[in-house]
Amino acid sequence: MNSCFSLARRALVAVALLFPGLYMQNGALALAQHAHSAITTVADFDASTWTQLLRSGPRPAAYVFTNSFCATCPEAFDALQKSVVASGKPVPLAAVLMDVQGERALAHAHHYAGVTKIYAFDGFEPAIRQAVDPQWRNITPYVVLVARNGKMQRVTGQPTAAQLKAWLG
Repeated sequence: MNSCFSLARRALVAVALLFPGLYMQNGALALAQHAHSAITTVADFDASTWTQLLRSGPRPAAYVFTNSFCATCPEAFDALQKSVVASGKPVPLAAVLMDVQGERALAHAHHYAGVTKIYAFDGFEPAIRQAVDPQWRNITPYVVLVARNGKMQRVTGQPTAAQLKAWLG
């Protein structure tokens, strides 16, 4: 599994080096090569953060809620990143780690090539999840796509092509 991702990542980086204008608009490919070193800070995510992001955060944007042990979360994030690169639009992609606090979350950045911001839960996890979505059953990856008009799509698992198209449309 890792060798497949490594090969794909190397291919993307090679294409980005050959055709920088094609992919660097979003900066996602630049981060794909050095994701672990590109992000140097972690933002706290407490029970009030979600309301603030929805009120004044970037649009469109994607938030992937994950755990350090989530095996399918990097795959879901990769699908988002590929959609953003293909769209040619600069779209923030955030990873929100629920079980690793503070700067320790940086150790997981390499799983999320193209991440533009990393958050880490800061506080009582059930209360934070309740603030994000009272119906969320703590299954990851939990992806929230916020469209330009503020409309949200909530997905457990990897978003479908139709959901991604509607989000970036």
